[in-house]
Amino acid sequence: MRLRNLFVCTAVIIAATFSARPSWAQGETRFGVWDNAADPNNVMTYEPYEKGGMKLTVSNPSKPEAAWSYATMFDGKFRPVTGQKGSETAVEVINDKSTRIYNKRDGVVYQVVINTLSDDNNKINNEYIRMDKDGKITGVTHVTYIRRKK
Repeated sequence: MRLRNLFVCTAVIIAATFSARPSWAQGETRFGVWDNAADPNNVMTYEPYEKGGMKLTVSNPSKPEAAWSYATMFDGKFRPVTGQKGSETAVEVINDKSTRIYNKRDGVVYQVVINTLSDDNNKINNEYIRMDKDGKITGVTHVTYIRRKK
């Protein structure tokens, strides 16, 4: 019985190891330029960052000076946001198509974003969950981004 349990546990661990996508695949499938389906002045650009990471830049074509960006290694660690004073962002992998993004301002998490890539890798659906300083949900909005064709 113990031998069988050991065999089953080993098989499960091996299957999980070989079926799980590495965190860098999250960035790789998102690299490129994405246009907000409802707002042409909201563009996201995903690009490689260091080894296995990703840099996200949010820009407004009619107001380039308003761009902001952050880098992630998909490890859930907060890192500074360039272009937004007192802001930090942390990103963690949920599964091979989704990430959870925590946005913090002045030390308080005020928003969680569930970022989900479509099966064909050409749409990103973001669910923005806004919270007050006590963590109570104050609103939820949805935005769809479409991959820009080269």
